[in-house]
Amino acid sequence: MLLIFTQNLTPRIDFIFKHICQRILGLEIGFTSVIEEFIGHQGPKLSYTKQPMGNELFVQSYGLLEQVGVEDLEINVKPWEDTYGFFAVGEKSALPFDIFSSAFFLLSRYEEYLPHVKDELGRFPAIESLGYKSGFLMQPVVDMWAYKWKQVLQRAFPNMAFPKRQSVVHSLLKIEQPYEFINKGFVRSGAGYAMDISKFRFRTVFKRTRVLLGVNKDPLNVYDWIISVSKSGENKLTAFFLLGDHPNLRHGFNSRRKRFKSLLKYISDYNDVGLLFSYHALSDLEALKYEKKQLEDITHRRLASAMNADYLVMLPELYRIFVEQEIETDYSMVYEDTPGFRAGTCTPFLFYDLDYEIKTPLIIHPIAFTTEGFNKKYESDSLQRISALYDLVMELNGTFSVFFNIQDFSEQKSNAIWRNLFSEKLNPNA
Repeated sequence: MLLIFTQNLTPRIDFIFKHICQRILGLEIGFTSVIEEFIGHQGPKLSYTKQPMGNELFVQSYGLLEQVGVEDLEINVKPWEDTYGFFAVGEKSALPFDIFSSAFFLLSRYEEYLPHVKDELGRFPAIESLGYKSGFLMQPVVDMWAYKWKQVLQRAFPNMAFPKRQSVVHSLLKIEQPYEFINKGFVRSGAGYAMDISKFRFRTVFKRTRVLLGVNKDPLNVYDWIISVSKSGENKLTAFFLLGDHPNLRHGFNSRRKRFKSLLKYISDYNDVGLLFSYHALSDLEALKYEKKQLEDITHRRLASAMNADYLVMLPELYRIFVEQEIETDYSMVYEDTPGFRAGTCTPFLFYDLDYEIKTPLIIHPIAFTTEGFNKKYESDSLQRISALYDLVMELNGTFSVFFNIQDFSEQKSNAIWRNLFSEKLNPNA
């Protein structure tokens, strides 16, 4: 066991040391504020304080973890070998930066509590983030810092054992519109025809008619292929279904129809199924509870995984509701339009409520990118950027997650990159 001396064991210190030392490095740790106990400990130990007590392994505290509440901070980001660091500390410290304060700043989403300019949907935009402004958004810096910390521990305690962590590949599938043309009902199908005709999209009118007459298969009916790939491969897939109202009438569907329920059950027989909360449910607790109950009634399982419409994260209120509703994991921690690690990590972590200064049981699942983000940002070098992200996460034995849309898997030539990514790189044995 690694014993950590701190003059005051705060909830912040407990939270971040356990994330870095236990969740990432797999070390058993303990804390003490009793000098005699620290001196008498015969195993590996370190002090996390303002000044060292003697010749022990020492990491200087920047001070953020001893504070309470949120205040504006002056942050200077500096290059650090193959990455970046901030919250610089003195030369006596075993690390040039207080990585525990830095990691807490990122994981707690401290910057999202500070005044900032929201986008048109009320979201915290990537361009407001420290990672984007300082050039490290594409790096899971918390995990990279953890491995630098591991090297320090190995030099100080050569006999310390570090269990090898297994990397995880987890594909995520967003299904807002399960079918392009079928399962719509008369009103929505009529609205679709009217829109297509008004915009002179006669080829789409022809396709819609052939699908509705049963001549052709619906373009989004690719679920047999998805199941086949996921069954053959070794990696995990979670599909998120929207049950609430779609913001666009012609793209909406009736979630109470037998065909939709059969589809949801079919997917859940082979893969995990989660709930995509509608935009309305995010501001209406009763609607949120209703959508949750709908999914649970169809699957006959308790809802464990959820995400939010448009990846909207309203801190801390929405996550508190998830905790109250006993939802285990949230999958909204990503910037829809910008690839990168929003919380600076590729390791799932617990939501820390900065207002209440408590660690909650809600697990936040980090996501490397959405396909929307790459479609909007990059074209010619998308594959190279994706491969670089993937290789970095695998090197860190982290979790590599990508959010696909069901539209990405329709058999269009433009979707080849996403179909190949899902079926080959993320499921190499499929």
